Amino acid sequence: MNNALRTLTAVGPLVLLTAACSGTPADSADTAAPADPSPSTAPISSVLFIGDSIAVGQSLPLTAAFEQSTVAFESLAAEGGGNVVGPFSDEQWETLPEQIESASPDVVLYQITTYDWGTREEQSQGYERLVETVTDAEAELVVLTAPPIRPDDFYEPHVDDLERAPQVARDVARDSAGQATVLDAGDVWGQEYAQEREGLADRHPDGIHTCPQGAARFTDWLLDELAGLYPGFTPPAAETWAEGDWAADDHFSAC
Repeated sequence: MNNALRTLTAVGPLVLLTAACSGTPADSADTAAPADPSPSTAPISSVLFIGDSIAVGQSLPLTAAFEQSTVAFESLAAEGGGNVVGPFSDEQWETLPEQIESASPDVVLYQITTYDWGTREEQSQGYERLVETVTDAEAELVVLTAPPIRPDDFYEPHVDDLERAPQVARDVARDSAGQATVLDAGDVWGQEYAQEREGLADRHPDGIHTCPQGAARFTDWLLDELAGLYPGFTPPAAETWAEGDWAADDHFSAC
């Protein structure tokens, strides 16, 4: 058993799936959703996941989990990109509409990326375009807030933009006539980067990415949130996916 997987299983089936999904929720007005997400009566059969390299790591346990369900899952998460606003987004938009259309998803998950830089207007335009693209594909958009990072010299100039992005996404979702929802992942991560949780590696030491434990906790939280939004969806039990070999992926090698 590799070290990352041993971390997940040493104290039972993913100890922090039962204990550590109680992170500190956001307590500022800016991080509160403008309205509670409304459950949908429509069944879902396929989910598409979009995001940056953080989402690449999260897609590994998500793939394992959805394989234990009746819902198909596909990830378009990309290293060094995946964003719909900010640097590289022009290249993303050259292919994204066709990729979404081809995937024929019922739900598109977009995790706000560490590249969602720009003015409020630029961010709003990017998220509005995403809502329109997803709606044109006859799907619903669920925007996920990103885990907090420990900004280095590369990210430091963009901290204000990244802190603003979730609220801009909420404003866009509020005006989307029910086509978009924002889920705050603060319950998973807290409001500040923390490398360890309960003495185990939860986030990558680079201050940006997740370790298997964190990715699994996020997956458990997201599955439950989707079950709340789509009552016809039943999350697979954690023991059916949490101990898979996904945790040994090279993406987590520095954990």
